[in-house]
Amino acid sequence: MSEAIPLWSASSVAASPPEPLDSWMPRIMERTERALERCLPGVEAVPATLHEAMRYATLGGGKRLRALLCHAAGELVDADPAVLDGAASAIEMIHAYSLVHDDLPAMDNDLLRRGQPTVHVRYGEAVAILVGDGLQAQAFVVIGSLAAPAAQRVSLLQELAHASSSLGLVGGQAIDLASVGVALPREELERMHRMKTGALLRAAVFMGAHCGSTPLDTGLRLALDEYQRSVGLAFQVVDDVLDVTTDAATLGKTPGKDAQDHKPTYVSLLGLDASRALAEQLCERARAAVAPLGARAAHLDALADMVVHRVR
Repeated sequence: MSEAIPLWSASSVAASPPEPLDSWMPRIMERTERALERCLPGVEAVPATLHEAMRYATLGGGKRLRALLCHAAGELVDADPAVLDGAASAIEMIHAYSLVHDDLPAMDNDLLRRGQPTVHVRYGEAVAILVGDGLQAQAFVVIGSLAAPAAQRVSLLQELAHASSSLGLVGGQAIDLASVGVALPREELERMHRMKTGALLRAAVFMGAHCGSTPLDTGLRLALDEYQRSVGLAFQVVDDVLDVTTDAATLGKTPGKDAQDHKPTYVSLLGLDASRALAEQLCERARAAVAPLGARAAHLDALADMVVHRVR
């Protein structure tokens, strides 16, 4: 019996060249926007103000990096685009909920997000709390309603739930709040960011891969794991750099708040130049991880480069 060909082998590479990133990215972002519009409750549904605020928090802005990673990983396994739309929408809802709660006065107390007043500024703190609660629940409604086999939906639900849990996003936020004014050692700073930011980026990559019809083989799983670890950390390092080098108009949120709030960052720990160098190293590691996957990983490769060289 001949040995099964791994999903990531060179022989599985698509024959046609990949779509250029400058056309692929806006196309996927537009798909995600339309999918979110469909998946979110409409303002005609009661309670209208809550649903209006949920849509305000989620639609019409943002980098959509998590949705892009989901779709890019899905290309490795010939995933159904409609299933990817649902998975990407759910991830973006969880991300939006986390930002709404992050911005609350009891957390980061921020007034600006994506160039607009934060949800609690626009709608009040109580509504903002409920917006986060509603978005989190709606994300799981979307996954549970996908036209996909039950086992596939369970895999997607498990990835998203773990990323959102106290062992992921929420736990990272708790460590962040407890670390204000504390000089964290580098390994603890990395642990916090792998949970707070990295967990949802990891989920985006693996949920995209789980949207295929075949279980992930070991080779693909290991490649994606190394990729997401490097990209997830690089994203946070660059975020720390941008916080001290970019103005509010470009960044879309209040710059300099980490230093103002005495939060530990890579820049405060390593310095600006060393942080930039670390981001470049992580980018190379991410790109090297997916290089053996061939042309189907072209968008994952390009997204790693975009994460490190973005300006906002």
